[in-house]
Amino acid sequence: MKIIRTMAAIVGAAALMTACGGSSNDVGKEVGLQNPLIHFVHAIPSGPTVDFLVNGAALQKSISYKNVTNFANINTGQTLVAYAPAGTTTALASGTFPDVAKGHEYTVIAVPGATAPDIGLIDDPFDKGLLSNSARVRAFNASANANNLDLYLVPASNTNITTISPTMAGVSFRNAVPASGLDSIYVSGGTYVLIATTPGSKTPIFQSSAFDLANNADWLVTSVPIGGVLTQLLPNQIHLLVAQGGNTTQPALELTNTLNGQ
Repeated sequence: MKIIRTMAAIVGAAALMTACGGSSNDVGKEVGLQNPLIHFVHAIPSGPTVDFLVNGAALQKSISYKNVTNFANINTGQTLVAYAPAGTTTALASGTFPDVAKGHEYTVIAVPGATAPDIGLIDDPFDKGLLSNSARVRAFNASANANNLDLYLVPASNTNITTISPTMAGVSFRNAVPASGLDSIYVSGGTYVLIATTPGSKTPIFQSSAFDLANNADWLVTSVPIGGVLTQLLPNQIHLLVAQGGNTTQPALELTNTLNGQ
């Protein structure tokens, strides 16, 4: 539970955030006054177009693979989420947030399970400092064929991971690092490379080309399997998708694996 600051502090912080290029929405989240926000990420390669359901009703419609929806306001309290083939309410997979709270961001992910569609849920308490312009990053594993991934976010100028620890370690299937209920990690904006390895290994199974991570970005890095036939997945054959949080609908960025050109 966030501590609610006084209104005078909120006004002062909002003025400072504006001066520093922040947003009043971030202030509202940080002090626990912003209505809960939720969005949906379609991470099933070759999966059907779906509607995103909240408490049994379609909140956002016609979402295809790699699409990331806008953040939308929802009510507090227990919330049932699901996704269904477009135009229906017959859930392919569903889950529950037991206590949706103000100031939090919620992410629902369509996940390709080992035998059937699955779902991932992330509760992000958004504890970013009022004056921070750091980027926020979290990882999620939507790859049933690659368990407990170690992910390294490294400067593009030095991709040697031999002597460093993973940025996000042990990302297990259908789980996030940092875990749901914990805040994202914070890094400075810059030009980076993402590297994935099996647990404890320093041998990459995925290494992206260089990309720019902007200050104040809000990124969810999601591993997905290569190919759409769930029963024929090859171990550790993955792609990385970057779902960028915010109020503009945009497809997830699919990073290229420079190790094999896939």
